[in-house]
Order: sequence, then C-alpha cells, then structure tokens
Amino acid sequence: MNPGSLSYYVYRFFGAVMPHVPPRLGYAVFDRIGSLTYQNGATARENVHDNLRHVLGPQADPARIAEVARQIFRNQARNYYDLFRVASLSADQIRSLVTVHGLEHIDQALSAGKGVIMVSAHLGNADVVLQRFALQGYPITGVAEHLQPEELYRYVASLRASKGVKVIPSDSFLRPLFRALRNNEILALAADRIEAENGTVIEFFGAPALLPDWHVQLALRTGAKLLLAFSVRRQDNTFEAVTEPPLDLENTGDRRRDIRAGMAKLVAVLEKYIGRSPEQWVMFQPIWKLPESLSSS
Repeated sequence: MNPGSLSYYVYRFFGAVMPHVPPRLGYAVFDRIGSLTYQNGATARENVHDNLRHVLGPQADPARIAEVARQIFRNQARNYYDLFRVASLSADQIRSLVTVHGLEHIDQALSAGKGVIMVSAHLGNADVVLQRFALQGYPITGVAEHLQPEELYRYVASLRASKGVKVIPSDSFLRPLFRALRNNEILALAADRIEAENGTVIEFFGAPALLPDWHVQLALRTGAKLLLAFSVRRQDNTFEAVTEPPLDLENTGDRRRDIRAGMAKLVAVLEKYIGRSPEQWVMFQPIWKLPESLSSS
C-alpha cells in the first residue's frame, strides 16, 4: 500500500471513530499525538522553531521557543480531532462553539456587490469556524490545499463542506473564484503559506519572507473587498472569531506598487494576530527560508 492510500484509510478510520469519542477524551488523545509528533518530526519541529524565532524575536529563550512549539503541535492535533467530527456536529453545536465579532464588516463589504475576499492565517481552526459563517447565511467558498491522493482530498473536502461551505482546491482554475465574486459571495483564502515561488517578498516580523499575494491581485482586478478574519481556540476548546474592516487598497494603475502597498497593509494585520497567539499559528512550512532564486537576487 502506498503512503497516499494509507493516509486516506487513516483519515477514514478517524473520521468514523472520532465523532463517537467525547471531547474530553478526544482532545487528550490528540494532545498526546501532537506531543509525539513534536518529539519525532525533526523537520517539522525545526521549521516551527525557525518561524517562532522570528515571531517571538531574537531575544526569546530557546526553552520558550520549544514550549510554544509543543503547543503548536498539540493545537494542530486538536484541529484534526475537530475536523474528524465536524460533519457530525449539529448547527446548534457549531453556533455554541464559535463566537463571531465583526460581522458588520462583512455586511458592509458585501453591500458593494462585488464579492468579498476574506483572508486569514493558519490560526485557530478554520474547519470549524468557517461553518459558523455558512450557518449565518453567508455564501462562502473555501480554497483548500489539494491533498493527494484525490480520494483523500475529496473526503476531507466533504467534511469541510458539511455545513454549506463550498470547497475548491488551491490549484484549480480561476473561473470558480471569479464566478463566486460575480455572485457577491465570500472567498476564504490563507495569506501566510506560499505554494509556488510567485508571491511577494516582504518584511514580516522584521525579516524578508515570501508570502502569497494573489488575494491582493484578485481584489485589485475585480474590485472585490479584501478583509482579514482570524480565529483563536479558547482554553475550553470553543473558538472566538474576529473579522476586521476591509482594507483600503490603492489602485493607482501601477500594478507592482499597488500590490506591495496592499501587502504591507495586510502583513501589518497578520503580525498583530499571530503575535498575540503564536502558540496557535499552526504553520509547519519555513516562512523565512527564501528559495535560492529569490535569496540570491
């Protein structure tokens, strides 16, 4: 059995079992899985440590970095427990789990009639929180990593779409994105992980990092409002989500300048929320290790 097929069957196993495991036990089990992954996943551990050295600053004690990193692995494991049970949660349970602030900013943005591009970081747990927006009646499309094999992607997408969120893969054609915006819907995108070397190198926590910029490009091209939204996990494993006002993007006609100006505004908000809850930034890609083609230029 190849690794991809094994991953699929592991996901299906947990997806069948976890909805029947009470949260107190489920979170304890996945906390343990997160701790073991931290201990045994050398590459992922070093990537997280490197990211935290930037977020926490050069003065951060190595013991502090290690402890925050362990929390990140445990929080990510808890996110998986939530993913495996999200389809079994009722609408009332989702509403009780997620408190949302700032819905008026979404309403304001949608009133322009050109759609909304809602971007976030890998902070908190989008798999649960996005369901709350869908249950509120917002037409929302989430752009997700195209996992392999295809059957694994389809299964995970079905869990994420269980309460009305549309899910499309990040490597799909642009047509569904433009269609959603033309229909005055919400696109939910991640702003902190690059999947190809075609983003913008910009100062992020005081050092150059390569970050995706296609959400800014899409907003400038379509006139859709661009806003940021974030969630954090509380100690009781409920979630608090905050939606920021739309960014005031400049569209002077100088495309390169306008993208950089928009990215600077976006990054300032990312820094604020990630800096507040670094233990919940479940980012396992090394953000500040630039590709050779960019670092040498």
